[in-house]
Amino acid sequence: MSDTLSLIRPDDWHVHLRDGAALQSVVPYTARQFARAIAMPNLKPPITTAAQAEAYRARIMAAVPAGVDFTPLMTLYLTDRTTPEDIAAVKAAGVVALKLYPAGATTNSDHGVTDIRKTYATLEAMQKAGLLLLVHGEVTDPEVDVFDREAVFVDRIMRPLRKDFPELKVVFEHITTKEAAQYVTDADRFTGATITPQHLLYNRNAIFMGGLRPHYYCLPVLKREEHRLALIKAATSGSPKFFLGTDSAPHASVMKENSVCGAGCFTALSAMELYAEAFEAAGALDKLEAFASFHGPDFYELPRNTTRVTLQKTEWTLPEAVPFGEAAQLKPLRGGESLHWKMI
Repeated sequence: MSDTLSLIRPDDWHVHLRDGAALQSVVPYTARQFARAIAMPNLKPPITTAAQAEAYRARIMAAVPAGVDFTPLMTLYLTDRTTPEDIAAVKAAGVVALKLYPAGATTNSDHGVTDIRKTYATLEAMQKAGLLLLVHGEVTDPEVDVFDREAVFVDRIMRPLRKDFPELKVVFEHITTKEAAQYVTDADRFTGATITPQHLLYNRNAIFMGGLRPHYYCLPVLKREEHRLALIKAATSGSPKFFLGTDSAPHASVMKENSVCGAGCFTALSAMELYAEAFEAAGALDKLEAFASFHGPDFYELPRNTTRVTLQKTEWTLPEAVPFGEAAQLKPLRGGESLHWKMI
């Protein structure tokens, strides 16, 4: 096997860049590895208008290091109050998608949708305008076990949604279960899914190895090994419905290592290295380029990138922590540990 891997420069179709000083800290990591990235809108306050999206884009671009070619792709936070009339302005502003957060499902989702039916008129306008819907696929019913919330979402939300809006392009983001992988596999060309590196590499045992390990805690939470294997199968299948989305979600270390732990894994520092490790372990390095560089832009109907990146097979140690905003630090997933590939 060659000790180098050359790929068309990939894109990240799901990343959290935060804002303010935190944004200044993390944007360079994503911009170094990816040509484009879908920027999540769950800020405080959330990005709910075209004007806010344009202003956030400008702040992201100001944090990109000089000489680095990087394009943020903007999204809006879908709420019960988003109207069909908003969609024309959103489209004109270059926003590519709206994000569905079920209220209370994850970080900064308090303004999320309380009932999907309240958004139906807006979804109809999105379908006509060609805007994508990105979904955090978990129900928030307290009677549903946290490990079952994605599978229940498939039956309660996704199936009726796809029936009612058959030509609305939907990305089932950061899927974590065999049920979600099978659903997307069986769906038509209007449904796709992103998969994170942590869900390809780890099952839920990782959270508890040698004690409670908060940096492996994210939402949707890691699942059983059978689900990880189903995700590996989907990601390496060559199906154009599955593509790269890190869901890299930075939280200051004091918030991760806290009595109430923030949900999210910070992987932007070494995202492609982690994906390469997962694909190599599956004997499918030849499928990584399509997953990372082709399927996403094809689904979003954007041109593929033309420049290339190179990964080298070499042992190196990921920094245990990096600066994060003002007087804080950020610990990446696998921080202080050895990785087997390195982007050069």
